[in-house]
Amino acid sequence: MPKTINIVTLGCKLNYSESSHIARELQNHGFERDNHPDFIIVNTCTVTSIAEKKARSLVASFHRNNPNAEIIVIGCFPARDKKLVESLPGVSKVFGSKDKLNVISYILKQSNIQQPQTSKLLPHFFSTYSSHYRTRSFLKIQDGCDYQCTYCAVARARGTSRSDVIVNVIANLKKIAQLNCKEVVLTGVNTGDFGRKNGETFFHLLNAIDNSKIIERVRISSIEPNLLTDEIIRLFAQSNLLMPHFHIPLQSGSDSVLADMKRRYSTALFADKVGQIKSAIPHACIAIDVISGFPTETKTDFEETIRFINSLPISYLHVFTYSKRPQTPAAEMKFQMKDSIKKERTQTLLQLSEIKKNNFYQSHLNTKRAVLFEEGTKNGNMYGFTDNYIRVSAPFDEKLTNKIVNIKLTKKNTYPNFNLIS
Repeated sequence: MPKTINIVTLGCKLNYSESSHIARELQNHGFERDNHPDFIIVNTCTVTSIAEKKARSLVASFHRNNPNAEIIVIGCFPARDKKLVESLPGVSKVFGSKDKLNVISYILKQSNIQQPQTSKLLPHFFSTYSSHYRTRSFLKIQDGCDYQCTYCAVARARGTSRSDVIVNVIANLKKIAQLNCKEVVLTGVNTGDFGRKNGETFFHLLNAIDNSKIIERVRISSIEPNLLTDEIIRLFAQSNLLMPHFHIPLQSGSDSVLADMKRRYSTALFADKVGQIKSAIPHACIAIDVISGFPTETKTDFEETIRFINSLPISYLHVFTYSKRPQTPAAEMKFQMKDSIKKERTQTLLQLSEIKKNNFYQSHLNTKRAVLFEEGTKNGNMYGFTDNYIRVSAPFDEKLTNKIVNIKLTKKNTYPNFNLIS
């Protein structure tokens, strides 16, 4: 009988890209996916304590329900605290972020499967892409981070910034296109830092992708505001391939808090970037990340953040409650806010996000957009996203799956419905 595996992924799109690569490689060696497998791989995140708690809970559940399975934990959690993860009941092996792909060789060896002789150490950068969804693929182009934000444990877990090269990214896009995938999301820890150490730039990569016309749609998972250059914005404005959808970390609308976080921009620069995008691409979707309850965030700072976000034509927020991460400067700051205050501020920001999203959606009712419908259904409906990332629902129609169609947005229930345009 063939050996069986199960892979569970927590955290970012980067992790999903790497998990898909691991699964694909093992399946190429005859492994099959199963809910009661021989090997269970848990790909972890360490952004918050909640993410680590989820990982511990999953491991405990797997060990309880699959006592004979070999549980292997990989990724940022063991990179941050290897001894803790190794001590979890049921865990037989761990790999950190830098050597997580060695899990493939380990499982093959444990299964007595012959494999090519490879070095134990991974290359400086290893590229991966997801292939479990036909509609959309997450393509890893960059890893690690040279920034030293005081709240973040990811840079330490993932290592220094490093990236792929343009020629290899284009080659991977061709492989993804052969899977009949319509959309690619470029992912990384600090995506905009692509190529800096290779003599290339993120703009040059985007320009090469735009000129290649290999994939119909390309999005950026996230980009730091100080790395979102004027030429990148202009390229998006004139491109039919690069989607008008930006995800830009703000973290705080207070300059004093940004300084304490050691972020590399001011609110003035952030507002300028948002203004440039909306001037060049009025229909663009702009999502921002915000952290609530940072240790030095006073009531005045939080009110300043609310006012600043209200002043921006952004589309919605990703809200993160500050989580004290071991071995980070912010964790050592004298004042740590009460959980009740952090929770209250998080709820305020989430409510603001709903208002912003509703306004963004309302502004596009009765407009014409192109939507890519995804595989799968929920309660008899199918879903898709417009080019500017408005989620659309419709009664399931198999003929629309993985198709880009022109629609007119109309309102119905939670998500806009649509009328097809012939």
